[in-house]
Amino acid sequence: MSCSSCKTKNNNPKGCKNNGVCGTDGCNKLNVFNWLSNLNPISNETSNYYEVRFKNGRKNFYYNDDDNLNINIGDAVVVDSKIGFDLGHVTLKGGLISIQMKKRKFNPNESDDFAIIRKASQEDIDLWIKNRGREEDVKIKSRTIASKLGLSMKISDVEFQADGKKAIFFYTANDRVDFRKLIIEFAREFNTKIEMKQINLREEAGRLGGIGSCGRELCCSTWLRDFRVVTTSAARYQQLSLNPQKIAGQCGKLKCCLNFELDQYQEALKNFPKRKTKLKTDKGIAICQKLDIFKNSMWFSYKNESLDWFEIKADDVIKIIEINSAGKSISKLEDYSIIRESKNEKVFV
Repeated sequence: MSCSSCKTKNNNPKGCKNNGVCGTDGCNKLNVFNWLSNLNPISNETSNYYEVRFKNGRKNFYYNDDDNLNINIGDAVVVDSKIGFDLGHVTLKGGLISIQMKKRKFNPNESDDFAIIRKASQEDIDLWIKNRGREEDVKIKSRTIASKLGLSMKISDVEFQADGKKAIFFYTANDRVDFRKLIIEFAREFNTKIEMKQINLREEAGRLGGIGSCGRELCCSTWLRDFRVVTTSAARYQQLSLNPQKIAGQCGKLKCCLNFELDQYQEALKNFPKRKTKLKTDKGIAICQKLDIFKNSMWFSYKNESLDWFEIKADDVIKIIEINSAGKSISKLEDYSIIRESKNEKVFV
């Protein structure tokens, strides 16, 4: 819960009491600031609900039925669970709660209501830290047990409940796994209630975290929650290499960021001639080699002289197509070219 700049005052729990905005980012992995707190009206149905975050970005909604309990974003709170209690940090409250509930299809009237019991005391935090410290050793032992049983699965993470009465084992597997014997072995070895939860490769990367090729922390481990399907056509639209080593993320799947600017590229390509466009010239047929959306230009080369490329504005390409449609041909590409690029030189025309 605390970072190096935190201090202890009186009998309060350890912490800088800055509610996750101290700037060091040591208290929370995912800091949330409600920029629209004054703009979104708070509905009576969700006025007492709060979003609480647990390990590795796992979040859920909890209600506060104690009017004397003042809760702010960043507070460590003890929440009710099916078995015992758990400890998390408040990440959202106010008008955005109803929006997030609708986005995650959470209906307060149909879902199991779990309450915020109290603000976490120092004893709660010490117990939480103690059980969190068990997770790495338990993960190693659980992998050994699964291997002895011959199960084709990978246990990627373990999350203990704050009171230690329950442990969630997150695993990945290609096929269905019969882990009934595994649960019995886990319960005997770790002396706690066991829950197995299968996750996909993208969710595994989000839980484990890491640094992407862009130099920033993985989107799936910081803010991205909507894992949409990513196809190779997204890379083609953006003129990217189809080399799997360059367009695949740490999960082994195509990078989620390929979808971030895809709509803008598709909108820009509406004003471009088709990629398979061929131009008729007196020197021969010219074939399109690549597009440059940012410069609004296209690169062409003669069919028999593929080493020399000519950059032509998209508007000029449209004019040439109209000339060809009329049954005529232009004399040469050089008349419309901005830059001629060959194997050994680049010439500005």
